[in-house]
Amino acid sequence: MHTTMTGRQTTVLLLLLASQFMLAIDFSILNVALPEVGAGLGFRPADVQWIATAFALCAAGFTLLFGRLADHVGRRRVFLVGMGVLGAASLLGGLAATPAVLLTARVLQGLATAAVTPAALSLLTVSFPEGPLRRRALGLNSVMMSLGFTSGAVLGGVLTDVFTWRSAFLVNVPVAAAVVVVAVFVLRESAERERSRLDVRGAALVTIGLVALVFAATRFGEHGLADTLAIGSLALAIVLLVSFGLAERQHPAPLVPLALLRRPAVLGGHIAGFTTFAMETGLVFLSTMYLQHVLGLDPLQTGLMLGAMGVGAVIGGAVGPRAISAFGTRTVAVGGLAGQALATVVLLLLGASGSSLWLYGVVVLLGAVPHTCAIVAFMVAATSGLPDREQGLATGLATMTQQVGMALGTPLVSAVATAAGGLASLGALKTGIGFDAAVVTVGAIAVAVALRAAKRAPVAAAA
Repeated sequence: MHTTMTGRQTTVLLLLLASQFMLAIDFSILNVALPEVGAGLGFRPADVQWIATAFALCAAGFTLLFGRLADHVGRRRVFLVGMGVLGAASLLGGLAATPAVLLTARVLQGLATAAVTPAALSLLTVSFPEGPLRRRALGLNSVMMSLGFTSGAVLGGVLTDVFTWRSAFLVNVPVAAAVVVVAVFVLRESAERERSRLDVRGAALVTIGLVALVFAATRFGEHGLADTLAIGSLALAIVLLVSFGLAERQHPAPLVPLALLRRPAVLGGHIAGFTTFAMETGLVFLSTMYLQHVLGLDPLQTGLMLGAMGVGAVIGGAVGPRAISAFGTRTVAVGGLAGQALATVVLLLLGASGSSLWLYGVVVLLGAVPHTCAIVAFMVAATSGLPDREQGLATGLATMTQQVGMALGTPLVSAVATAAGGLASLGALKTGIGFDAAVVTVGAIAVAVALRAAKRAPVAAAA
């Protein structure tokens, strides 16, 4: 079994990691700058949230479709087109003079993310055979995702403070152009393609259903659990996603083969992925509210404090693959979630004075280590035991889990904290933190049960 990367594998890995880092930054780079963006372009206060929501809706809703499309038309092609669209959309956003143009740019950025993320991940998995090399590559990929997400907050604060919010868009343009140029020469198209008919009906049902689900969660987070539009959107999402499940049973080449999700190892991996992404994203949001509203930090100071998570992500990315080799995917997934939950519980000790900053910094750094280990375990479980022609499906599912989790995490914890007294109240924020920890704990238990079943089933355990 090969344990050393070739020169070409190293080049491909660096290219794909750069793209994943860039995409992760895009998710969070505007979070600390939303007030400045809204004021600069004349957004109504109630509409500012759409700068983030428009991106999240498209990134989560279209990921599965683009992941499967990559299996049919080619991952390299989808990757190149997506990166080109991302660069153009970033330029459009940086030059936007009206809210409509900016929101159009965010929609295009979300669509590009939905295309590039699964394509890049499937190109990575087919470039490395299952085993230590793939685990190492997936570990580094997990680092880039977590580090990019937290670095986005830091970079957003720095760029907004030193330059303007427009630089948060424009910084993407040269990076995207460089990635495209290098990718043309470095990436090779997989010879194995999916030849079956694309499940268009299933694609429509799951895409609209996921968009409705994310929209409902966003409305709940902003307007409370009694919001009628949110309730209607949630009902629509349930109907569409149930219809999707029924349609998949009848299609000869379904978008999501249900037998895949019935494999306990794959199911357990996705539960771990959804839980860790959703609740860590929610924790970042609660942290931002705590640091700015309770402690009075500015966007730059807030971004620098959140950077502690990035340090923990680097450590977790190095530890995760080795831990999986030593203890197995199940132990790392469950242990990672348990460690994330424990760190979140400790944050309940935070106070309203600046003396709590050291506690916050240490805890989020340490908590990011098991969080990243859980991501590595999720990626290994979700992409193992499948032929190359189905890697787009596997990575599309994995990316969908990631994006939907990230899109739902913030509105979920926001709704809980808002109901408990508002996002400027320390007590209410602690209620949200407690909810976050409870969800991660339940997720750890569910993963333990699913992966124990996988251990008992030799075929499923291959995943």
